[in-house]
Amino acid sequence: MEPQTLITELQSSGLRVVEGPGGAPGDGAAPLAPPEPGAGQDDGRAAAWTSRRGGAGPTGHVAAALGGATVMIPIHTGPAATSPFVARIGRDGAGVVERDGRALAPIALVKAPRFYALSTRDGIPYPKIALLHGADVLASTVLQTCVRYSDPARACAFCAIGQSLAAGRTLAKKTPEQLAEVAEAAARLDGVRHVTLTTGTPRSADRGAAHLADCARAIKAAAGLPVQAQCEPPEDFAWFERMRAAGVDSLGMHLEAVEDAVRAAVMPGKAEVSVARYFEAFEAAVRVFGRGQVSTYLIAGLGDSLEALLGASERLVAMGVYPFLVPLVPVPGTPSADRAPPSADFMRALYAHLGPRLARAGLLSTDVKAGCARCGACSGLSGFEAAGRAAAPADPAAVVTPTSESTDDATLQLRAGAEPGGLSPVPPLAPGHLLRRARAVQGHG
Repeated sequence: MEPQTLITELQSSGLRVVEGPGGAPGDGAAPLAPPEPGAGQDDGRAAAWTSRRGGAGPTGHVAAALGGATVMIPIHTGPAATSPFVARIGRDGAGVVERDGRALAPIALVKAPRFYALSTRDGIPYPKIALLHGADVLASTVLQTCVRYSDPARACAFCAIGQSLAAGRTLAKKTPEQLAEVAEAAARLDGVRHVTLTTGTPRSADRGAAHLADCARAIKAAAGLPVQAQCEPPEDFAWFERMRAAGVDSLGMHLEAVEDAVRAAVMPGKAEVSVARYFEAFEAAVRVFGRGQVSTYLIAGLGDSLEALLGASERLVAMGVYPFLVPLVPVPGTPSADRAPPSADFMRALYAHLGPRLARAGLLSTDVKAGCARCGACSGLSGFEAAGRAAAPADPAAVVTPTSESTDDATLQLRAGAEPGGLSPVPPLAPGHLLRRARAVQGHG
């Protein structure tokens, strides 16, 4: 199966991760049931595996090297439990993805970072402050509370921001000093290349921008890493200039859904901030951060039609905003837990249209300085973008001419050393140790 097809299938269907006695891939495999961080001695950091369920950002996923890229694949969801795809994993984290007993591709789970073993001077484990996303992204929800989360009439149906806080696996508020300390260690020990800072929405008119700016400033001073900040549009767009001056390199403001009826149904509180207001904010933000340095999440599977998602994406691209399309991950414990993810065919139709469009417009994930679009692991979009870039040179007219006028923490990770071996050519963001381990099991495919 072609890698981009397999990645799209896995992100829609999920993956069952199993291992056999002795860790030999394919030997009498049994489902893995790793302890979660905070559940055992030393916050689970001494265990062979760490896993996180619930919380903001990509949750319920495994991070893995697959097809030359780092990919986030759902494993802790209802659909994943019955997925036709199985990964048989050895104790070194390497294995093979199978379907109906047929080997499809080698896979290697991301190695647990060394900074997870550290604590602050006052005894707070680093994983409670920030986590590794993908292979080289440090991510933190700087405010782990939201004004809407505890109100069922206003909460987003797909959001699990409060779950990790309720379980004691994170802090309600991370300070700039804490984040700076963790960022410096993550860059020095684990080669982290950029930082994603997101936030629950507070009651203040800045929507969390002030605290994000303070955190970005501290991280820049301590580690010098590129930073993306993510928040709702602040009431005063002057915050964009302030965030940029503080060291924020790229900005995310996440629509999630675009049709008014869908937004009212699945995100009633957030729907009070209209799509029109978001587009006003996008326009203002692009003037500050530049084309391609402003992005938004669009979650397929919440109810928006294919036409609506593509129409909104076209409009965003024409403005210079990167539309980061991802499939819905139905997180257990949320109102959307039983909602079916979008089919792989639906996602392929989105990617196949939007990827080449991004390439023609010169909006490339590889040019985003920091954040989710640069990482790309939660979506199959970047692979289709690359295919479009190879097939068609950028069209300068596409940069300014729209073609349509319509309108997440850590993952399952293995604490194991990399095996020696040669390296295949890899993208700049694919770390060598993942590809070495994947290469070692190609004989099983």
